[in-house]
Amino acid sequence: MKLLLMGDLHYHEIDTTIPGLPEARTAFYQTLLEQFLNTDADLHISLGDLTNFGSAVELQEVYDLLWHEKRNFVHVLGNHDLYSQTREQVLEITGQERYHAIDTDTATLVFLDTAREMNTADWSGWMDEEQLQWLEYCVEKSGTKPLLVFGHHPVYQTTTRSEMDKGSIHPSIDMWRILNLKQGTGVYFNGHTHVNSIVAQNNWTFVQLSAALDQPGFRVVDLEDEQIRISTIDVMFLEEHAAILHQHISHYGHNPNARGLDTDRQHNIPLATVTATAEQSQ
Repeated sequence: MKLLLMGDLHYHEIDTTIPGLPEARTAFYQTLLEQFLNTDADLHISLGDLTNFGSAVELQEVYDLLWHEKRNFVHVLGNHDLYSQTREQVLEITGQERYHAIDTDTATLVFLDTAREMNTADWSGWMDEEQLQWLEYCVEKSGTKPLLVFGHHPVYQTTTRSEMDKGSIHPSIDMWRILNLKQGTGVYFNGHTHVNSIVAQNNWTFVQLSAALDQPGFRVVDLEDEQIRISTIDVMFLEEHAAILHQHISHYGHNPNARGLDTDRQHNIPLATVTATAEQSQ
């Protein structure tokens, strides 16, 4: 199984009277998303903040760019996607599910909704008790099969900048109580903090994506028999267009250090062999 992941895109409405801005936006987003869609994968996944303010115009325009009859696209909700409309309105436009799971022979994939609704003052992540109970069920049901979780916000004090104020799922939510129920390998993918980062804690690996508007590119996740390979694809020659967009976008702060270290860009996760004794105990 092969997955292609995109970090915070922040597709945004613009003032079309600013010289060069419409051309920069078209060149940047069309080039980036064409390469995204032209890269083969079983699933193409946005880890949230696909849009900058979640307006109907932003959502409709970016989904027009993302349409591809042969691609399975999953859009995880980010806080920016819910700034100007309700969750129900956004899901009606996108046709996506709020949170859901896909169980395959290779792995269990869980997609979360960690976004607050219409709250521009608090961009930290939040999950209600119903979703937390559902996540706990998914973790336990996955058994020893690799579990891949996709959320917009990082788990507190895992990846780079996740310890910052509003930089993670709210610290009052004890995510580790649920994650520690996992037998075998767990991988948690997120965006939100706009910097690449890979951190291993216990039997979990946390993989964070930079904002595509800062570091144009994607993560490739290859699930193989003995390992999960994580690599990075850079989309070149978009820096000039991105620099123009950075000058004229609200609710966004450019991070010049989004690339991270070399160790934050690729990583292999060995899959532990389950012993006969462990299998019989299930």
